[in-house]
Amino acid sequence: MVIDQLSLTFSALADPTRRAILARLTSGQTSVTELAEPHDMSLPAISKHLRVLERCGLITRSREAQVRPCQLKAEPMKEAVDWLEHYRQHWEERLDRLDAYLQELQAKKPTSKTKGHARKK
Repeated sequence: MVIDQLSLTFSALADPTRRAILARLTSGQTSVTELAEPHDMSLPAISKHLRVLERCGLITRSREAQVRPCQLKAEPMKEAVDWLEHYRQHWEERLDRLDAYLQELQAKKPTSKTKGHARKK
């Protein structure tokens, strides 16, 4: 079974821990230990998340002596953003049409003065 890059990206982004890791990596290259600090999980569990992110191309890992620094690679996210942009435009157009329709209805709505309900004094 062949899985496309977009599916891999969305699958990786579906997990909140992986999204938090990516958010941390926006500040720059970071070690696995530093990435694990804010999470209540073991280093092997964090490493599993990192393997998922690496497999789909969202991060790269290198080796510097005993440290395995991770770095963000945002290119796969651009494809996801471009895909979502198409649907954002679709919904904006639909909401604009709904707004125009509601404004049209509001303009046609009779006011209380034109309903023929004159008050007696």
